[in-house]
Amino acid sequence: MKKWMIAAMVFSVCLCGTSAFAQTGSSAPSKGQAPPSAQSGTAPEGSGEPEQQDEATAKIAPVLWVMSVEAMSSTHGPTLDVIRVRGITSTDGWEDAELVPLTKGTPPDGMLDLAFVAQPPSNSTSPSKSPVIEAVFTLEPGHPFKGVRVHGATNRITLKAIPGYAEAPPPPGDCTDCVGKYFVAKGESAPAGVSSGNVIHEESLPKILHVVKPTDGIGKLDSDPNRLTLVIGDDGRIVIAVWD
Repeated sequence: MKKWMIAAMVFSVCLCGTSAFAQTGSSAPSKGQAPPSAQSGTAPEGSGEPEQQDEATAKIAPVLWVMSVEAMSSTHGPTLDVIRVRGITSTDGWEDAELVPLTKGTPPDGMLDLAFVAQPPSNSTSPSKSPVIEAVFTLEPGHPFKGVRVHGATNRITLKAIPGYAEAPPPPGDCTDCVGKYFVAKGESAPAGVSSGNVIHEESLPKILHVVKPTDGIGKLDSDPNRLTLVIGDDGRIVIAVWD
């Protein structure tokens, strides 16, 4: 079973046991995408059997990198707290971003844990310039949470107070210019006479990385939309870079 499918099922289980204080928020994907129909709690018109719905639900994965978390409180009427999260995806084509609660009941530390997930593209994709995606989550009046932790695929942000704002360090490199450059693994040195602009260091790349060296086989043909695969040529240069 694919890793991201397992993660999706874990998120679904956690959602079922979430405190009544937390409401599923509407997502706000980038590039003018419409909010997903799932936010309304009703199936889209013309939807198929439950098996088809389960299959669609399974096609979610954590967003690669959480960039910022903002908690805002309304000033009119009953006080509502709204959590807005922005992040970047591994490639273009991710849709239906949402914040899925992992917390059950009232946590002892008063922190609400949310997973930032979305639907990835179905095919392997070449690197692109860090597409931004966002989602919101609404908390009912009288909720017991003092702060929030938001988890992505490779990092998390902790916001200790509501209202408030927290931001992550800059994300790892997007590898859009990797092909043709020399790959230098952790602890190794660049080839003699090669300029720094013609080298890609492993430390600058995303954490979930699969490097296929000249003497390696391809390994398993599993899939992870947050994994960057690099194929290294005989001369040490990167010949293929793909999110798979």
